[in-house]
Amino acid sequence: MELEVRHFRVLCAIADAGSLHQAARELGLAQPSLSTQLRRIEKALGGPLFTRGHTGCRATPLGRLVLSRARPLVGELEALVTEARAAAARASAGPRLRIGATASRALPGWLRRLRSRVPAAEPSLQMDASANALLRQVAEGALELAFVHEVEGSPLRVPPGLCLRVLVEREPQFVSLAADHPAAARSEVRLTELAEERWMVDSTVDGEWDAICRVLREAGIEPDLLHGDYLTAYSLAATGEVVTVSQPTAHPRSDLAIRPLHGDPIGVRLLLAARTETDLDRGFEELADAYWEVALQAPAYRDWLERGPEPRPADLCGTVTRTVPGPDAGPDQVPDPNVRVV
Repeated sequence: MELEVRHFRVLCAIADAGSLHQAARELGLAQPSLSTQLRRIEKALGGPLFTRGHTGCRATPLGRLVLSRARPLVGELEALVTEARAAAARASAGPRLRIGATASRALPGWLRRLRSRVPAAEPSLQMDASANALLRQVAEGALELAFVHEVEGSPLRVPPGLCLRVLVEREPQFVSLAADHPAAARSEVRLTELAEERWMVDSTVDGEWDAICRVLREAGIEPDLLHGDYLTAYSLAATGEVVTVSQPTAHPRSDLAIRPLHGDPIGVRLLLAARTETDLDRGFEELADAYWEVALQAPAYRDWLERGPEPRPADLCGTVTRTVPGPDAGPDQVPDPNVRVV
């Protein structure tokens, strides 16, 4: 017998119910039919998966091994079916504004503004840690817009023909550290104060790992980096296990401090990408409003903006749009060399 996902669902049901009788009821099967299925599955796998007794069914060592692999398969299939049905329902509802984005606290406000404008746009959101992956999807027509960040010193690989509009030319990256860390008592932190700390960095974010290594080495610090997603990084930073880079729009917690780095050594450029300027116009204004809303709600970032010589939000929002030329571009399509194109 060739095993199918439905057979693994049967094994999970038996293990969860603890008896063939109860599992048969939950599956809507007669108990003899379920017993026959179980014998066939055990024969296909080469041994008994459950021991049967007066107290019910218990998984054998072989059964526990199979269940450890079966549960993720069943869960993934159920998630696939749910997502596919949701996607089909969305497709039948009509065209949507397909948006991709790297992580940002501006996203909820952006989506809310798109839905409330006249005429309204019904956006669908796709998240990805890789800005380059999102740009490829825009170029391939899978997304209309992508809100991405480009880490300073690590240019993005922008497919030819995309239009880019700058939201923020250089957003400083802050550091997250435990609230009781000695450096947290100051309004800004010098990298040398973190020389003995271990940094957790998400290496799936394009350019981030290399940027942190470069900046630490320029400060005379040999990098001690640990890979991890930023949700885990914030949790570990709060306990003093690591420090981690942070977007300035992040909110502090009672156990976690967000501080600017002295000299702002780490920066990113925030960009909106589309295939046409018309597509950019469909979302840029709402994105800018959402970004500066959360920026001015973040205490550390608001203080940084108010005391620094940098331009205020109205000046930082970019209006410069550039189209990345294709390989057959003529002289009139090549950007001004004095204007940086990603």
